[in-house]
Amino acid sequence: MILSRTATTFAPPVMEARRWLEGVCFPGDRPLINVSQAAPVDPPPDALRQVMADVALGRDDAHLYGPVLGLPELREELAAQTSRIYRGVITSGHVGITSGCNQAFAAAIASLCAEEDEVILPTPWYFNHKMWLDMSGVKAVPLKTNAALLPEPEAAERLITPRTRAIALVSPNNPAGVEYPSALIRAFFDLARRHGIALILDETYRDFHGQSGAPHALFEDADWDDTLIHLYSFSKAYRLTGHRVGALVTSPSRLAEVEKFLDTVAICPGQIGQHAALWGMQNLGQWLAGERDEILARRAAIETGFPKLAARGWTLLGSGAYFAYMAHPLPTSSAELAPRLVRDQSILSLPGTMFCPDTDSDGARQLRIAFANLDTVGIGVLFDRLAAVDTGV
Repeated sequence: MILSRTATTFAPPVMEARRWLEGVCFPGDRPLINVSQAAPVDPPPDALRQVMADVALGRDDAHLYGPVLGLPELREELAAQTSRIYRGVITSGHVGITSGCNQAFAAAIASLCAEEDEVILPTPWYFNHKMWLDMSGVKAVPLKTNAALLPEPEAAERLITPRTRAIALVSPNNPAGVEYPSALIRAFFDLARRHGIALILDETYRDFHGQSGAPHALFEDADWDDTLIHLYSFSKAYRLTGHRVGALVTSPSRLAEVEKFLDTVAICPGQIGQHAALWGMQNLGQWLAGERDEILARRAAIETGFPKLAARGWTLLGSGAYFAYMAHPLPTSSAELAPRLVRDQSILSLPGTMFCPDTDSDGARQLRIAFANLDTVGIGVLFDRLAAVDTGV
């Protein structure tokens, strides 16, 4: 019997982890700390929610099908702001709005790949990228990162074959939190261009980057769109995760191919979420700067508080955006440790095995902590609980 593509793809990791909660009672003095999913838990600010309510009540067209590639006003605004941030030339004809950034990745792959083509993914990888490649009949080629969790262009070049269609990078990285240096991103761009393949750059967490200014200079290249496919999400910036608004920036010719894909899977992105993203971009700059400051403060709390865990044999491998990626000192695999932490310490996190191929033993030593829904006090509580785990140290 031939199995379907979904049958041979692993289960959604966050949903699998949530099943570990079934039947577990959390004591009143040790409530659940959920650091499994990289998403804000608070709703959008009240002013934005009011805009969404006004759109829902006052604009009849917001309840109808819209343009497949998104609202023209939102495409124009994203093009203008991307041009300003990156000092490049991006027009609305380069921009497509999608139902979340995952759909932007899926659309990019659909426009690039045929059966049995290949895409290079650095490991630890973002599991939804791997899942989509599996379900598309595209081979995910793992690129092992170095000790700093940075991919190396020379190692990537050795993996390129006649079937390679793209290299996909995520920066700031999910799951590791690592921010890729501008020079490294440029080296991958040059590598992809030299081999006639695409560089997919997912910057979902760009708004929480640790440095000020543009994180890279790719858009300054006059012909950037012959190689770069840029992905972005409005979900994290404006707390719109439930409204699924993402974007893809690429060449107009590729966007014509992307339109075919989007028309068949969603017809158009949700209208109310798009209006919210547009208003947010035009009015919430100061508010977003405050959100970034708060995330950076939490990142600092992770780093300054980590010596407590380091003394117990833990290692902080990477931190940034919403994530802390760490190695545990226990002899057991993280695939067994993560469910145990739910039962013993009321912590729901994801094991590194969910971000690595089965052949990579590093995943068994690693955990991802998504700290976006913890304040600095909560981070201290998390570390106290992890430090209480018996490691034998």
